Amino acid sequence: MDEASRGAPGSRQAALEAALTEALAPTVLEVLNESHSHNVPPGSESHFRVTVVSDAFAGERLVGRHRAVNRVAAPFFAEGLHALALHTFTPEEWAQRSGVTDSPACRGGSGR
Repeated sequence: MDEASRGAPGSRQAALEAALTEALAPTVLEVLNESHSHNVPPGSESHFRVTVVSDAFAGERLVGRHRAVNRVAAPFFAEGLHALALHTFTPEEWAQRSGVTDSPACRGGSGR
């Protein structure tokens, strides 16, 4: 991920990236703030799309991969993180893909 698309130092996005990097040693990691697509105040860091490619996922089913990411993210949920759209792959699976699909549009929670 290039510096322009990284979260600002001290941001929830940057902290989440660092925690995932430490825990899963990914070969590809993309953490995109999609909060602007949801009914949250401007500048929020509450909704992220996370793509993780890691050897740590070898032999794991999808639910196990998501649990691994959610264990890392648990402290962030306790501090206001609301949702993660997870895309988890082994390096072999990633090599066979042409990217990930976009997150679905927010259906809102406040009638907006």
